[in-house]
Amino acid sequence: MGIEVGGLFGLIVLVLDIWAIISTIGSSASTGSKVLWILLVLIFPLLGVIIWFFAGPRSSKKAI
Repeated sequence: MGIEVGGLFGLIVLVLDIWAIISTIGSSASTGSKVLWILLVLIFPLLGVIIWFFAGPRSSKKAI
């Protein structure tokens, strides 16, 4: 199998980071708060997405 465990883990972290950034942009938080959350996720990819998951702003989309 040509995919290494580290490469697969890195891909999962990348997808989670992109999801966190898109969700943060779509949230109703202030612009400054959005910028700080995005910087946290970009600077600390794994730790940032974990912190965002528990404390970050949520998307403003509501279920019907």
